[in-house]
Amino acid sequence: MRTSDKTGFIVNRLLVPYLLDAVRAYEEGVGSISDIDTAMKLGCGYPMGPFTLLDFVGLDTTYYITNVMFRRVQGEALRVSVAAEADGDGGAGTGRRNGKGFFDWSNPENPVPQDAALRGFTKL
Repeated sequence: MRTSDKTGFIVNRLLVPYLLDAVRAYEEGVGSISDIDTAMKLGCGYPMGPFTLLDFVGLDTTYYITNVMFRRVQGEALRVSVAAEADGDGGAGTGRRNGKGFFDWSNPENPVPQDAALRGFTKL
């Protein structure tokens, strides 16, 4: 596979706006974390939903990548949502790596969605 040397190359250029749009959909009350994850797994055949993927990548890592891409591309699709800005000290955490993000990963076999914990960071 060949790609030109552009911000985000191919995967991040398409993936990051998708992930951020999932967060915005959650913030707007489109569905719960589980609803959105399940819809994307069943409706698109993805192996995991956007919130599970965000936790695997790490919210801090996604936030960093997003800010770099936004500075270079300046697209609305790369606007960081309030929930995505939450840090590990006072917010959602950094994802699966520290055990808490959009899901509580204390039991990796049965992650628990953190809808209620994130309400303070969203417009719901």
